[in-house]
Amino acid sequence: MAVDQENVSRIFTVLSHPLRREILLNLSQQGDLSFTDLLIALKVDTGKLSFHIRNLAGFIEQTETNKYRLTKSGEHAIALTKEVETWAVEADVERRASAFPIAGLRKRAYAYLIDFVAVLSVLLVTVVMTSLLSSIYGGGGGGFRLDVNVILFVSIFWIYSTLLEGFGGQSVGKRIVGLVVVRVDGKKVLYDNAGVRNLGKVFILLPFDLLIGLQLKDKRFLRYFDKFAGTTVVDLRSNISSLPPDSEGTSPSDLDARESPLVTSDSH
Repeated sequence: MAVDQENVSRIFTVLSHPLRREILLNLSQQGDLSFTDLLIALKVDTGKLSFHIRNLAGFIEQTETNKYRLTKSGEHAIALTKEVETWAVEADVERRASAFPIAGLRKRAYAYLIDFVAVLSVLLVTVVMTSLLSSIYGGGGGGFRLDVNVILFVSIFWIYSTLLEGFGGQSVGKRIVGLVVVRVDGKKVLYDNAGVRNLGKVFILLPFDLLIGLQLKDKRFLRYFDKFAGTTVVDLRSNISSLPPDSEGTSPSDLDARESPLVTSDSH
């Protein structure tokens, strides 16, 4: 069936104004609302609200009690708006993330080695001090247990990486090298994201994690567990001079996505 492109254009034109989307969203969330209810909720003047309500003909209708409610088309418009907002977030994240290129394997390996040596050094010092104190005070102890210490190291390394990346997106190694972990959906990296992505890095799974990651053929995911966690690593020190004007001074937290409303063409 042929699609009326003019009608499609009209739909996008109507939804292009943020106030109209707010009207639809309020009706979707709160149900039937009177003109006064909308005035209070949207904090606009009478003339502006009347203008935009007239432009929403077909998307909203009046009830017998003179309240406004969504039509079937209005419900579809809400679904379309939410989907477009998701696309807008993804586009904004990709634009911002592209200002800081995806980190290469070499830099990520350097950061990993720094973290590995740091945690290993702390563990070795702890084991040596514990053994010395045990021998001095005659505790005897159980001697050096390789299996126990390997498990202890792996656990500490996972906790260390998860806590630091979940808090600010950077372990000590990543901070030194200039890398940061970000979520591909643009939201803040949470502790569960950091925990999942670090499973493949510390539980003797790293070779398999890298091999499977290479098969994905997606430059954002050098490791499979990054894809599984929805994360990637960007390089904060590459091409800094080529950043877009609005990206100057961007910090890891600035990579969190913001809503990007549709382009507005109306002056009201």
